[in-house]
Amino acid sequence: MKSNRKEIHVEWGDCDPAGIVYYPRFFEYFDACTNALFESVGFRKAEMLKAYGLLGIPMIDTRAQFYAPASFGETVRIETRIVEWGRSSFQVEHKLYNREVLAAECSEKRVWTVRDSLAHNGMRSEPIPGEVKARFG
Repeated sequence: MKSNRKEIHVEWGDCDPAGIVYYPRFFEYFDACTNALFESVGFRKAEMLKAYGLLGIPMIDTRAQFYAPASFGETVRIETRIVEWGRSSFQVEHKLYNREVLAAECSEKRVWTVRDSLAHNGMRSEPIPGEVKARFG
């Protein structure tokens, strides 16, 4: 299964008063890495939204475990891959390394969501196109 690596330089604004990454920022990193994974197989977000009438791929479940801190000035590496495809959802796994130490892991479940003016909230899930899944091998 296709994976992607992304390096992120920890900025001062990412950190709490102790100088370590404030935990919600990790979730922003992971979200950016999911987007980078799709881009790595040729699906730029703006083009995907237009081509498939996609509203987005929101998270419906996320879990993380933190093992070691990351601090201001360090560069972390995040390895991201899709570990399971469902009909209209998929499971993403992120492993964040600080140097060679596994510092955090995250699992996300996301749903392929399209606009639907007839739905009570204006959106609904839709089966993920086979051509999208195929690009990930």
